[in-house]
Amino acid sequence: MGHFCVNCGAPLELRSIEGRELEACANDGYVLWRDPKVAAAVVVEADGGIVLGRRAIEPAYGEWCLPGGFVNDDEDPAAAAVRECREEINVEVQLIALLGVYHVAKTTASSIVGIAYRGRVVAGETLSAGPEMLEVGVFRPDGLPPVAFPSHREVLALYAAATAGPASPPSRAPAPRRPRRTR
Repeated sequence: MGHFCVNCGAPLELRSIEGRELEACANDGYVLWRDPKVAAAVVVEADGGIVLGRRAIEPAYGEWCLPGGFVNDDEDPAAAAVRECREEINVEVQLIALLGVYHVAKTTASSIVGIAYRGRVVAGETLSAGPEMLEVGVFRPDGLPPVAFPSHREVLALYAAATAGPASPPSRAPAPRRPRRTR
């Protein structure tokens, strides 16, 4: 599919730029850079488990996923994560940690840079399915249903690593107490 220059309207031509084949304008040098989209996902803790939603939209209609979605161009990624939770699971979420950043490669569209957060439901809020979800549920981390997207499985692995306690040191018998001297 051919693209056109945003400055002069001329058809873009393939050129080798910085070792990549990119579309560029022969008239003014405009380059159509293939920048990734940015998305946010949240592992929401509630009632001793993790909140998942069963999707009411494609892709992956009817499958379970984390709340999340694309970051708008004028939006902070953390604010987008909170907004997506409000839209998809109908609760206010407090973000408590950044879990990590990940990449989702695409072949037909732009790739995605994902930002994963850990959050918790604000006290007094009740979970319910937003318009993009058929239902929501709270699952124990060791009893999650199959999750639709490999990127969400990656986020859950980041969460598991972040919440795993440090290995317990070998136990040692306490040192015997010495009696205190009194004068």
